[in-house]
Amino acid sequence: QVQLVESGGGLVQAGGSLRLSCATSGRTFSVYAMGWFRQAPGKEREFVAAISWSAGSTYYADSVKGRFTISRDKAKNMVYLQMNSPKPEDTAVYYCAATEGLGYGLRDGHGYDYWGQGTQVTVSS
Repeated sequence: QVQLVESGGGLVQAGGSLRLSCATSGRTFSVYAMGWFRQAPGKEREFVAAISWSAGSTYYADSVKGRFTISRDKAKNMVYLQMNSPKPEDTAVYYCAATEGLGYGLRDGHGYDYWGQGTQVTVSS
């Protein structure tokens, strides 16, 4: 089992910045990649960003590319999502997720084995 705990959410003004953190514990040696997903009220969950744990390769949704940055600290077992220039449409509950394999690809939430409880991000205009 892998446990994930998100933190860092809150209220931020459009154009500001916010950093989300995800603390991982448990069988972290089995993790192939980490991802961030989000879900806004009345909408489906959507992919935001992912990073391969070993190589650090990163992947982004087109809607956040150039504004958000995903990173990981292997020594601390932490994953981060730096949100720069957020927009009101970025308002959502953000979830950290971990996958042990590539069965569905990193952009598909069905491929993730473990999920955090989520952290609310609200961007005011």
